Amino acid sequence: MKQTLLVLAALPLLAACALPPEDTTEADRANFDAAVASVGCTLRDDSDYAPVELQTGLTREQIMAISDYRIAQERAEATPEGGVRLLTGPCAPEAESEQAAGTE
Repeated sequence: MKQTLLVLAALPLLAACALPPEDTTEADRANFDAAVASVGCTLRDDSDYAPVELQTGLTREQIMAISDYRIAQERAEATPEGGVRLLTGPCAPEAESEQAAGTE
């Protein structure tokens, strides 16, 4: 029982230790965040990925690797449809609620 509790307690620490994709820079990852926000915060299909590729200059593989990295950091989540939803910056749930309240 104690071992299970220790493992569960260590999970957030392991997520914080996730390593960024080797072939990307911090600027690439910041550009990724901005580009994903510009397409509505969620990557679902080609109509979402293509603009992010164009805006960032990253390959689909790099975008997918950064998506996995953001999920490991708990800065994004996998969607039921198999996509990825960013959860930070303008895509944070509280930021979106504030934006919606301001437009009413």
